[in-house]
Amino acid sequence: MAKRGDTDVLTWRDPKRYLWLLALAVPTLPFQAAGLVSLTGAKALWWWGPLFAFVVLPLLDHATGKDSANPPEAVMARLEADRYYRWCTYLYLPLQFGTLVWACDRWADGTLSIADSLGLAATTGVVAGVAINTAHELGHKREQLERRLSRMALAQSGYGHFYVEHNHGHHVRVATPEDPASSRMGESFWRFLPRAVAGSAASAWHLERRRLERRGRRAVSRHNDVLTAWGLTVVLFAVLSVAFGPVVLPFLLLQAVIGFCLLETVNYLEHYGLLRRRRPDGRYERVSPRHSWNSNNTVSNLLLFQLQRHSDHHANPLRRYQTLRHFDEAPQLPSGYATMIVVAWFPPLWRRVMDPRLRAHYDGDLSRANVHPGPRKTHPKTVLRRPS
Repeated sequence: MAKRGDTDVLTWRDPKRYLWLLALAVPTLPFQAAGLVSLTGAKALWWWGPLFAFVVLPLLDHATGKDSANPPEAVMARLEADRYYRWCTYLYLPLQFGTLVWACDRWADGTLSIADSLGLAATTGVVAGVAINTAHELGHKREQLERRLSRMALAQSGYGHFYVEHNHGHHVRVATPEDPASSRMGESFWRFLPRAVAGSAASAWHLERRRLERRGRRAVSRHNDVLTAWGLTVVLFAVLSVAFGPVVLPFLLLQAVIGFCLLETVNYLEHYGLLRRRRPDGRYERVSPRHSWNSNNTVSNLLLFQLQRHSDHHANPLRRYQTLRHFDEAPQLPSGYATMIVVAWFPPLWRRVMDPRLRAHYDGDLSRANVHPGPRKTHPKTVLRRPS
């Protein structure tokens, strides 16, 4: 990062300050789809969500290039404290649930064909997937309001256990064979997906059960954060099914599956093949920027609250999105998440693109990489706990 004088620091303003509002275009994708269908008469545009995410966004990323600039160190505290950035994440939720209710009304009114309804479900699923990212940003913060909003945002995708597993499981075990959310070199996305979905749910339950046991409480109780998170989804889907009829339930389930599959695709590409070394005491080395794949593509970072600066996020989990930094030592993805998600769905293409980069990151020594098949046995001193 270039050094800046005192005068520069005093006058520095975030050049992307108002561009972060572009992230609020994502939850309106169903409305955009309806508008495009109305304007053009092309029913295929009910699939606007996937088209935008995996065709338009990669093109925008390519056209705008990358931005590796970091805020000056001296303004970090001021930038972190600026509540404007928090409201950018807060506002995602009313838009998210507003479009979900609107989509249910469209599924229930009988005017859409099955193909159109499936397209709207796919578009709504993209909203649900990015909502998990918004929940991710909120769930890492200390303020109770943000943590509650995080759990609410997860209700649409039925992935409420992510709140427990990500914070207290993934961040402890990231870039190790024991982490279900860290993919291994040679492991295809389609092999990773069931392992990640089942492993994350099992880990969340284990962590929450142990936390409650230490407090002398039963696992099956109102104090269980996993059960209450799943309960939010049940209540949400039940209310929508009663309000609009059971016809909406299959589409609600479909958009939820699409949402959490998008999350797991992102998990797949964020730590592919990266490995933390064992220390002499048997524990893993501290997480550093070199244990996460990074991307500085401008537009996708704006739409994802800078999730792609994932290296700094894992090194500093409490850091807010507007202050996440680029590190030269972090391994770099060849493009933004929108492009790499599509590449991940085609394993031969993924390996052709990513395996050479992984080898280069480890100077050709793959004994330093997290390689498939099979997890290594957990060292007896490697203890995973959820804080009380």
